[in-house]
Amino acid sequence: MLLLSLTLFLSFSNTFVYAGSHTKGQNCTIGNNRLQFGTYQFHSDCDAQTYCSSQGTCELKGCRRDQYPFGYPPEAHLPPKCPSGQFCPDESDACQPLLPVDSPCQLNRDDQCESPPNWQELADTSKYGRNVNGSVCLNNVCMWANVTVGLSCEVENTAYVAYAGTTEFIDIVSRGNCQTGLYCDSQSLVCIQTRQLGETCDADKECLSFNCLSKGVCGPSADLPNHFGIWVYTMVGVGIFGGMFATLITLFLIHRRQRDQEREKRLQYWREQNAFRQSIMQMKEIARTSILSLPGGNGNSNRSTVCSRAGSEESSTPMIQHSVHKSSGLRQQCLSDDNGSIYDEFMMQAGQR
Repeated sequence: MLLLSLTLFLSFSNTFVYAGSHTKGQNCTIGNNRLQFGTYQFHSDCDAQTYCSSQGTCELKGCRRDQYPFGYPPEAHLPPKCPSGQFCPDESDACQPLLPVDSPCQLNRDDQCESPPNWQELADTSKYGRNVNGSVCLNNVCMWANVTVGLSCEVENTAYVAYAGTTEFIDIVSRGNCQTGLYCDSQSLVCIQTRQLGETCDADKECLSFNCLSKGVCGPSADLPNHFGIWVYTMVGVGIFGGMFATLITLFLIHRRQRDQEREKRLQYWREQNAFRQSIMQMKEIARTSILSLPGGNGNSNRSTVCSRAGSEESSTPMIQHSVHKSSGLRQQCLSDDNGSIYDEFMMQAGQR
């Protein structure tokens, strides 16, 4: 049951079959009740909340199979589930008593059949659910899954349409009435012991794990979790911490390089400013030396001064003519060499010019 439900789910993953659109009270035709090809989902003229009655009208469903049936809004009233000893058919019209052996049943409805007296021994309690309490519905007939090794058995092969991405393929589900741990061979129609891991196989049902690999041997169960060795976790941990440390070291080196570049820029700027200051100092010293070397200047005295008066009769003619057009201002200054004020006064006069 579980396997078949999984197959149906895969079939519906890309193609969804909608129920009918007729609601309660509208006309319907029982002859339109059918199983959709490829998915074998029950379909009728009525919507998901109703069924087509014998009177040809859609009526509210009288039972349900699932705990949360499809097609009902959250606030809707759900039909009841059937009690023990009864089942809800595909039409969901009303609960019915379980069917005895050899009675007609609906496709893949093992739950419609009566259980054998020793159902505890025959019931498949594994996750694959190959029968329900020891009962199976094969080829629309109720029977018990009690056939032992080497005896004749019944087999049912159902082809479902499945999808892998955009590719459509046929998935054949083969079922039989052999006991748990056996399978019904489709060629010889006898029950055979299921195979262990690594043994050759042709179909999933031949393997105890119900997983026949593409290379033709039984593999582990498809839903079995993968277990890795301690070395794998160690390598993953080393890789994670190694990546973290490598990232931190890389960022440190990048930032250090940026800091070195900024430091070099500041050092170069300081050198330029220092060179500029040295140039100014040299200019100042040259100007001071030039002023002290003028006629009348005495750089050897402790307090040497040069006093000039504008318009003096003793001035030479070139100096008078020069002062008429642009006065130098030096004759109105007293120059001293004791603290460098000669250069400052000279620069002040030059700036006023």
